Amino acid sequence: MDRQQQFVLRTLEERDIRFVRLWFTDVLGYLKSVAVAPAELEGAFSEGIGFDGSSVEGYARVHESDMIARPDPSTFQVLPWESDDGKVYSARMFCDITMPDGSPSWADPRHVLRRVMGEAASMGFTCYVHPEIEFFLLRSLPNDGSLPEPADQGGFFDQASHDAAPHFRRRVIETLESMGISVEFSHHEGAPGQQEIDLRYADALTMADNIMSFRYVVKEVAITQGVRASFMPKPFADQPGSAMHTHFSLFEGETNAFHDADDPYQMSATGKAFLAGVLRHAPEITAVSCQWVNSYKRLVIGDEAPTAVSWGQANRSALVRIPAYSPGKSSSQRLEFRLPDSGCNPYLMFAVVIAAGLRGIREGYELPAPAEDDVVSMTETERRALGYVRLPASLESALALMERSEFVPEALGEHVFDYFLRNKRAEFEAYRRQVTPFELRRYLSL
Repeated sequence: MDRQQQFVLRTLEERDIRFVRLWFTDVLGYLKSVAVAPAELEGAFSEGIGFDGSSVEGYARVHESDMIARPDPSTFQVLPWESDDGKVYSARMFCDITMPDGSPSWADPRHVLRRVMGEAASMGFTCYVHPEIEFFLLRSLPNDGSLPEPADQGGFFDQASHDAAPHFRRRVIETLESMGISVEFSHHEGAPGQQEIDLRYADALTMADNIMSFRYVVKEVAITQGVRASFMPKPFADQPGSAMHTHFSLFEGETNAFHDADDPYQMSATGKAFLAGVLRHAPEITAVSCQWVNSYKRLVIGDEAPTAVSWGQANRSALVRIPAYSPGKSSSQRLEFRLPDSGCNPYLMFAVVIAAGLRGIREGYELPAPAEDDVVSMTETERRALGYVRLPASLESALALMERSEFVPEALGEHVFDYFLRNKRAEFEAYRRQVTPFELRRYLSL
């Protein structure tokens, strides 16, 4: 038994932890959990916990359903939820999913990302990410299709706006920090009820785990405040959607591989090639970054969300923004990918973005000229004239581009690629058959 496993077992005894929740995600990014008693954890470390993989979205077919969840002791954290007697009795660990013979499950999103990170490591790089996570606080989550009510009427950076949950963000941050998840910024976003909390950068796998913990914490704290949290990309037609702008950087040891002090954009050849890879493959990975039918209600011309492939420095209308360089802070050189929404599977999204950037480096992609104009305000004709490639405008068109890609199945693995396509085609077909209130209002009198 290694030191990390010994530390976990010792902590369980010292803190009187009575339940350990073992977490993993399905292919769509839904959090799964199984609770074990501390007495069973030593066996779980050595043998894992068996489960029926055919009951988890995208994991296995019935005739090959046996799978093993193996807890990762490096992810151990006590969950800061007090019981009635004021004590904390539960903790959590993320799991790696394997087959009975011990080989990794190709369907495990953690394995997909770890494989891409291994590719980066073989090239001498470590990838760090920093997400800006937006979401809505609502007074309730209606299940009858009616419009929800925001928890407040605040706007961008408003201070005194949380009339329904005045201490929400502070309590979320305190909870996250107690779990070892560092928060960099938090503020009210532009729409009523809309919040943003930015997590401090970490390596890609740790950050994907942190995002799953973040969603869980946000929802739990919201309930204690008498409201509900939603990561739905676009709940209100007349308000901005919830993005998850994500900053990426590569390091070689302690050196930021994206930084070059002599370049006008402070970007190295490595950084430019990585950026070129992300731009070239962006249309193919849109379905992974924006995986729901509702995601494409956010990606519309006229809003700040990207609708065309472009990049620029400090240009918030572009798909990829290069934040302005701060003198003396070469370690902060990065790119901001503005496509994902907060409902994506972070493991798969990180995997395809990093894989696209690495391919750009390996194959020496040339970076196109930056977009200095406001791409959002341009017409479709103006964009075509300037050579901007349009991003898919619906889940159906995004899946069509993904299906034709030779890059995405390599990045995700054939199993996840095939399952994702099947599941999302079924989602779009179910959506396509719906008769919406818009149609009834417009066409019923025909």
